[in-house]
Amino acid sequence: MHDKTVVELSAALGQGDFSSEELTRACLERVAALDGRLNSFITVTQEQALAAARAADTHIAAGEAGPLTGIPFAHKDIFCTRDVRTSCGSRMLDNFIAPYDATVTQQLAAAGAVMIGKTNMDEFAMGSSNETSYYGPVKNPWNTDTVPGGSSGGSAAAVAARLVPVSTGTDTGGSIRQPAALCGITGLKPTYGRVSRYGMIAFASSLDQGGPFARSAEDAALLLGAMAGFDPRDSTSVDRPVDDYRAALNDSLEGLRIGLPKEFFGEGLDARTGAAIEAALQEYEKLGATLTEISLPHVGYSVPVYYVVAPAECSSNLSRYDGVRFGHRAADVKDLQDMYRRSRGEGFGAEVKRRIMIGTYALSAGYYDAYYLKAQQVRRQIREDYLGAIGEVDVIMGPTAPGEAFGLGEKADDPVSMYLSDIYTIAVNLAGLPGMSIPAGFADGLPVGLQLIGNYFDEARLLNVAHRYQQVTDWHRQAPPGFE
Repeated sequence: MHDKTVVELSAALGQGDFSSEELTRACLERVAALDGRLNSFITVTQEQALAAARAADTHIAAGEAGPLTGIPFAHKDIFCTRDVRTSCGSRMLDNFIAPYDATVTQQLAAAGAVMIGKTNMDEFAMGSSNETSYYGPVKNPWNTDTVPGGSSGGSAAAVAARLVPVSTGTDTGGSIRQPAALCGITGLKPTYGRVSRYGMIAFASSLDQGGPFARSAEDAALLLGAMAGFDPRDSTSVDRPVDDYRAALNDSLEGLRIGLPKEFFGEGLDARTGAAIEAALQEYEKLGATLTEISLPHVGYSVPVYYVVAPAECSSNLSRYDGVRFGHRAADVKDLQDMYRRSRGEGFGAEVKRRIMIGTYALSAGYYDAYYLKAQQVRRQIREDYLGAIGEVDVIMGPTAPGEAFGLGEKADDPVSMYLSDIYTIAVNLAGLPGMSIPAGFADGLPVGLQLIGNYFDEARLLNVAHRYQQVTDWHRQAPPGFE
């Protein structure tokens, strides 16, 4: 069962080939048997999952099933789940049992999907390798000596290793697309405001966006259809209808205009990764698309802009973790100031502290105009570059990451080098556009991801472009050795 897509599993459940309870038990057994090699889960919710699976079987038997009814999935441990620990990969929230469900959690439950657990992640979604987690690093199933990418590395690794067919993630600067690329799966970051952020623990509020991980674009379309929608509890949620993301999957790509940013194909791109991307682009030409070079002149500023804006917002968002109302509280404190200082010092890891300090400095009197305001001005120019390019082409393509997965610990002592691993993804978040990564080959035995970027709320087109490519290639069907 573990080698089937969601579409195949849904059909098999409907035909009675097996029950949701049997499918869920099979996933739980694979997690128990194989996740010791990956560390992709923080919490496994076996009893709740089996109860949800039995309820799904009842709906299936009554003819009340939707396409996700009875399908197991894993939740990134950043989405609040009622009565289940929601840790955000941090010691600060190690003892936090969420008293309510995130909107995405509610919507997936309403769709009949079965949550089997919460996945490991970089602490408070701050990282590009899933090495900053309080619960230890996640390992890439293609080579367990390498990273899976971050911050949603646990969700990506779990899907790549066939522990679950789909999972959720969040993307603040590439945290869905980059791990999808490094783990050889499909990952989609929707338009900002397309998926509710209510109950999704905040890192950088103007950048964070939830989205799906899946093995195929068709499966991602199913999951996004359940996750997306307007939510009055989220002030950044956009009130517009949700598209039928499967309706246009098979549309022809004849005449599709693909823009290739010259800034994405120069210095810094690994030659083997570049060769795989070139081969993928040739496949698109065979499908009827035309390739055009474009320019995004300000995209080179995206990393410094991001590392002013995101830390500034994280400094504000994480100020709530003070040891008073919830989360970690230091023992034997002397006074209130000592409790604040020690609780935050003990509860946060090194990368989170680094970003809080950078953000606090950038927002401080005398530096706000020089750093934060200037970063927001350049952010607008980056957005205008993308909008100008999208006016000339239908889809923008390029590499998702500059190279394949790097070794565990390889960049741990070099934060700037780590930050540059998101160089091709960050600008999409700054602009609020949708983007996705699909498997496009291998470099030295490790997956390579092709990034697709579209216009606002044009997820249906991205999924169509990805799906047609996956109909003529099989990169997305290949499994890591030992996890087949």
